[in-house]
Amino acid sequence: MTAAPLLTMLVPDFPFSYDEYLSHRAGLGSIPRDAHGTEVAVIGAGMAGLVAAHELMRLGLRPVVYESAHLGGRMRSVRFDGPESPAADLGAMRFPASGRAFFHYVDACDVRTRPFPNPLSQATSSTVIELAGVRHYAQTIHDLPPLFRDVAAAWADCLDEVGRETIQAAISARDTRAIKLLWNELVCRLDDESFYGFLARSRAFRAVPFSFRETFGQVGFGTGGWDTDFPNSILEVLRVVFTNADIDQRRIVGGADTVARALWKQPATGLMHWPRGTSLATLHPAGPRVGVKAVHRVSPTAISVEDRLGNSATYPAVVATCQTWLLSAQIDCDESLFSQELWAAMERSHYMQSSKTFVMVDRPFWLDRDPTTSRDVMSMTLTDRLTRATYLLDDGPGRPALICLSYTWNDDALKWLALDPDERVRLMLHSLRKIYPDVDIAAHIRGKPITVSWESDPNFMGAFGNNLPGHYRYQRRLFTHFMQDHFLARHRGIYLAGDDISFTSGWAEGAVTTALNAVWAVQKQLGGQSHSENPGPGDRFRELAPVDLDNIPGQTK
Repeated sequence: MTAAPLLTMLVPDFPFSYDEYLSHRAGLGSIPRDAHGTEVAVIGAGMAGLVAAHELMRLGLRPVVYESAHLGGRMRSVRFDGPESPAADLGAMRFPASGRAFFHYVDACDVRTRPFPNPLSQATSSTVIELAGVRHYAQTIHDLPPLFRDVAAAWADCLDEVGRETIQAAISARDTRAIKLLWNELVCRLDDESFYGFLARSRAFRAVPFSFRETFGQVGFGTGGWDTDFPNSILEVLRVVFTNADIDQRRIVGGADTVARALWKQPATGLMHWPRGTSLATLHPAGPRVGVKAVHRVSPTAISVEDRLGNSATYPAVVATCQTWLLSAQIDCDESLFSQELWAAMERSHYMQSSKTFVMVDRPFWLDRDPTTSRDVMSMTLTDRLTRATYLLDDGPGRPALICLSYTWNDDALKWLALDPDERVRLMLHSLRKIYPDVDIAAHIRGKPITVSWESDPNFMGAFGNNLPGHYRYQRRLFTHFMQDHFLARHRGIYLAGDDISFTSGWAEGAVTTALNAVWAVQKQLGGQSHSENPGPGDRFRELAPVDLDNIPGQTK
């Protein structure tokens, strides 16, 4: 029997198989010998910047990486004190197995992963859902009251109304023609629709009480409650569920930044120009250059990048992977580098706020059994209290473990913004004590808490992008920026990349794929090309391009 094709994050807006492109024996292409060693600036050493730099290096170019803070960007891991201390992932912490382009680099760097303990997943011993003061303990969804199963069924019916099964079959088969036909119609129909509006107007949720919507928002299914996403475009959510990004997720053993640090040191294979053993680390023996202060065009073919210490260098090409708001709010960037339409798209980008607070505990005590009930004394917890979601993370018995006391987004994240770490922990423990009155969580805590509010970080100003209704046109401009043949000369030579440029903002897969778009564009600019047996994203752009809502015959502009 032939196994069914695996579902991947083949994003329906631009269903280019980046994983196959990366693994093809022909490689990503080549550039002329006289361009070998050419310096290309890469702004940002997050996943997008590191992938771009790594692949540019493999082509024989010399990437010059600038970073204002830490390798890894929002794949930021902070370690508690002590030789056995675990790493708290303040940004990206769960990675869908369907993200095969991202896992190309995870596998190449021999980084270990484990299943992420999402609510009701096989990696989670138990889950507690506490709403309106009523606690429900479950190991599977079948342990929950009928209401929760009915809500899950309504959500499944809601997705079936927009053809989930058909689109997922096309994605699994990598049938790009079918994907485009199905998805483009949904974009035209749903671009102006919010997640909440989509639920409220669906047949499935119109037929049930309001409490179903409320419960779904608090609890959700897969990764937890989704009501903080309710104001966002429904297209953002459909991309996630259609590509299985919300299920079968992995966490990086040792912390998410392990991937970034490994890729920085990884000797590249299939190198052109550079000697065997060359890595980004060997090209930057003292580490990345400091963060960027200014970007200016100094000639038709040269762009100047000035770092925060006042050092300037000129490059024929620049790959900018920082969050787009920074190009106007933190970096002195020539207006002429981008069209006014692109500036508008960058300025109108919507970023989600996000807050996390971690504590280290002496051991995974939550696996202890209550002598009266024989249940776990504590569980992965979803609640309508301030904490919202509490995750329990361990690497085995006899070792210190982690509790993510609270993971919140948007309005819920803003509630923590003004509080210092100790006050956050005090309030979080107060909430959890209402759910687990017999568990002394504080007695197990060791060391100081680690916390983050991404909206207050000047290098990010928010956690990740998430389009509002009506923002598809802006996202299309950002994503297609690497296709510059029709640009005015003054707008060429700088390329945007990063997950916020992608159609899957907030996922490492989007960082990887947009980085590969930028690499293809730099290669083309410097006279190179893809291998004929392995066409790149730009070579197939006309065939796979995201639908242009302003140029659809018969539709009002």
